[in-house]
Amino acid sequence: MDGWLELNLQFFSIIGTIAFAVSGAVVAMEEEYDILGVFVLAFVTAFGGGVVRNVLIGMPVTSLWNQGFFLKTALITALLVFLLPALWIRRWKTWEALFDAIGLAAFSIQGALYATQMNVPLSATIVAAMMTGIGGGIIRDLLAGRKPLVLRDEIYAVWGMLAGLLIGLGWFQGSWAMMGLFAGIVVLRMLSVFFKWKLPRRSLRLTESNRTARAQGE
Repeated sequence: MDGWLELNLQFFSIIGTIAFAVSGAVVAMEEEYDILGVFVLAFVTAFGGGVVRNVLIGMPVTSLWNQGFFLKTALITALLVFLLPALWIRRWKTWEALFDAIGLAAFSIQGALYATQMNVPLSATIVAAMMTGIGGGIIRDLLAGRKPLVLRDEIYAVWGMLAGLLIGLGWFQGSWAMMGLFAGIVVLRMLSVFFKWKLPRRSLRLTESNRTARAQGE
């Protein structure tokens, strides 16, 4: 493996692991899970997307157990979050979107780099980037009994797909280019949050006016 590729994979893996482990641990405490639940949600958030990616691009799922450093990183991160004063945890809402954006950007780039290393088609690179970036968050929300954030909130998964597209096309190569892409994805996600950018949606629920009209018609 090229030196720059290995360096980027290590860097983005560390950043994404810490960001998503924090996210999973805090969600577990918001749901009043015990310490085991905190560790479980931290781990599935940090590694769930990578497991899904490995299945999609043909990498061994068992390679997760060879990542001892990252497993320890997630464990220590979750423990530190669990031990933080409650006042600090309550301030999490202020930084929640930023941590999610950092995790999304880091893992989307990491997933795309792994996919290009496997020489898969461009479409597979895009899917690998997206699923690495959002897979852990989806599993976290489902285990917490919540609707997945990435499917109902401001534009989220699209930025992971964009990272996969740009890397798959070979437009971003080298450490500095990857850092620029990482910063760009974080900024785009935060702009989505700030300006409430959303994908088009439709609801099949009756509006209040429709309910009133139907009631009067009956």
